[in-house]
Amino acid sequence: MSAIGRRMNKLKSLISVRHGPGAAILPINITKIHLEFAHKWDGGHYGSRKFWKDHLPRLKFHNPAVPMIVNRVRDQTSAATLTIYTTSPQSSPSSSDSSQTTTPKTTAPTQPPSPASRGPIKKPIPLTDAWTHIASSTEGEAPAPPPAAGESIITINMKNVESHDILKQFLERTGAVEVVPTEEEAAEMRRLNDLEKQSEVDRAVQKAYRDNIQREKKMLERARQEANALKAEN
Repeated sequence: MSAIGRRMNKLKSLISVRHGPGAAILPINITKIHLEFAHKWDGGHYGSRKFWKDHLPRLKFHNPAVPMIVNRVRDQTSAATLTIYTTSPQSSPSSSDSSQTTTPKTTAPTQPPSPASRGPIKKPIPLTDAWTHIASSTEGEAPAPPPAAGESIITINMKNVESHDILKQFLERTGAVEVVPTEEEAAEMRRLNDLEKQSEVDRAVQKAYRDNIQREKKMLERARQEANALKAEN
């Protein structure tokens, strides 16, 4: 593969993880995410596996400070559960005092996060948190810990549920805001898509050329063998 091809593949990978289903900014009250499902896709685990492989990388890319643990088990009859850990948002005293003396204000419509504000606010994990002692497991050794003090959990059943429906429930129940590409990013995505289409055409042309060369070689070899056979008879 040429250097240009390698660079284009890297750029495509970066664009793919930055945008698409699962690219969303989590609210500050979302502290941790835990997934548990079986190794294989059968038994109702197809959607959970697809969510893990396709959507979770984008979610992690935009929320690197939020721990996300994946626990895969061998039992195909086991549950498939997405557990979201949250804390209750606390209002400041100034906001509570002002609410008693001012009239309600119209809330501005929620806008997608700007590129400058896409970075999540870091939420350090307390040293006493059980999550400091676990890591993702392929042998069912990382079950969802109980919520820490001040936390509550939201659970989503992923078994026999399509990945896009899992993502829809996740966005609705967490209040996460999907990341919208900027004009420059959208233009770059269109350019890469055009390049990919042109690459497919070029690959087809190159394949046809190579096939034609091989066909001509076989014809020449057959003609040579026939000529040698005629010489041998004479």
